[in-house]
Amino acid sequence: MTIDRRKMLKGFAAAAGTSAVGAPAFAQAKTKMRIGYLHTLAVDGQLWLAQHLGAFEKNGIDPEFKQFQTGLELFQAMIGGSLDTLVTGAVISNFPARGQGKVFLANTIEFATAQLWVREDQGIKTIADLKGKRIATTAGTTAHVFLDNALRGNGMSSKDVELLNQRMPDAVTSFISGAVPAVALWTPFEVTVRDKLPTAKKLLDASAFYPQAAILGGWACTADYHAKNRDALVRLAKAWIAGNDMLTSKSDEALEIVQKLYPTLTLADLKSHFAAQKVFPASEWSKLYADGTVTKWFQQVTDFFASTGNIEKPIPASQYFDTSIFTDANKA
Repeated sequence: MTIDRRKMLKGFAAAAGTSAVGAPAFAQAKTKMRIGYLHTLAVDGQLWLAQHLGAFEKNGIDPEFKQFQTGLELFQAMIGGSLDTLVTGAVISNFPARGQGKVFLANTIEFATAQLWVREDQGIKTIADLKGKRIATTAGTTAHVFLDNALRGNGMSSKDVELLNQRMPDAVTSFISGAVPAVALWTPFEVTVRDKLPTAKKLLDASAFYPQAAILGGWACTADYHAKNRDALVRLAKAWIAGNDMLTSKSDEALEIVQKLYPTLTLADLKSHFAAQKVFPASEWSKLYADGTVTKWFQQVTDFFASTGNIEKPIPASQYFDTSIFTDANKA
């Protein structure tokens, strides 16, 4: 799905009572940028707030937004040449470790966005009950990383269960229909489960493994784009900082604004999703960049992908993650 930028800006202006369209024009020619994203608050919240504030335009970026269902599809599209940059969840630590992309910006910690839902009517009441059972999820994603942590944290491994690998909408459908007794998902898919299967039980979420197994989302581009368009990436990061600052300092107002883009979710749902993630003001992110914490978080998930995805000689996060983009953007 491609979002029409003009229509979206008008919608934001009507919702917020302000005119992002009327933001001061950038003095130089704008850089067109094709940006891929997942439509979940933990991924695209700052993006839409930056657009609402006119921050892309102010920083000389003319964005074209394209929605995808999974981070795997995002990276495949970028590698195939149909995206310039992308923002996603845990998959951000996968492809760059294979030499396919450069990470240049941390986005959000998916504190409790990944969740394990079970059907007690199929005999699942504890993690131990999952041994030998089928669990639907999307392999190689935030939900998969969380599921691995949950199994290992309870004395099991992926070898003790049968993983049904499906796109998340299909995985949720399999769970609701009764084809599988459990699903590892990410928000906002839990709303579908809650509404269509009221007897389903949330057994666990990713917060149980924070910060030892923090799942971090972020922004990436190809190595070639990174090498040739560094200035544009810094300007993109400046726009992101504006959106992030609003999300962290004026959270209630920010959620009311972006809720207009989530017609299937109530404001209460969106506030619940916001509580399930961790975001920091730029000053705090700056400290986490400087002391190596962000790089460590990326590396933790890369280690998971290296062990489960058979990545030979994975590139470490210290090499695929460029901390200087955010650092330079935050100086201004």
